[in-house]
Amino acid sequence: MRIAYTKAEERGDMDRLLAGVAEDLAARGLRCCGIVQINSPDCDNRTCDMDVQVLPDGPRIRISQSLGPEARGCRLDVGALETAVGECERRLDDKVDVLIVNKFGKREAEGGGFRALIAEALSLDVPVVVGVNGLNETAFLDFTAGAAVALPPRAGAVLDWVISAAAPLDATA
Repeated sequence: MRIAYTKAEERGDMDRLLAGVAEDLAARGLRCCGIVQINSPDCDNRTCDMDVQVLPDGPRIRISQSLGPEARGCRLDVGALETAVGECERRLDDKVDVLIVNKFGKREAEGGGFRALIAEALSLDVPVVVGVNGLNETAFLDFTAGAAVALPPRAGAVLDWVISAAAPLDATA
């Protein structure tokens, strides 16, 4: 099982880290699929806008519900999340080098969200890198039966792992 995860301390750090990794991998010619969260330039620093980019060239999808300008929290739009999952599933069939999932969150901990896509990628022997927050780390480690490699939240560490994991298994033969 080729799966790794990383955690970030500050809000938004994971999003920037994995989006940058995806850009770097694409520039190196590696085929990525999955999803990264991107900050919408028109969000005016509201905490409620969660826009994701389907990799490599898919649509931008808002996965948060519009709760109005006075909202102090954020609520996931489950239908939009499932749309994003479906977009990623179609791309996984394109013989990709790595699956990137920006967050193993509450939906995945409960058995939904990107969980089935992660399992499918692993069954196809596609390496997977996932962002995990502290609230869901135990559920993630249970899901991977402890086989996931913990990576420091640094682009170089994540890139090195992905490049190594994406190398053909018979390259050493």
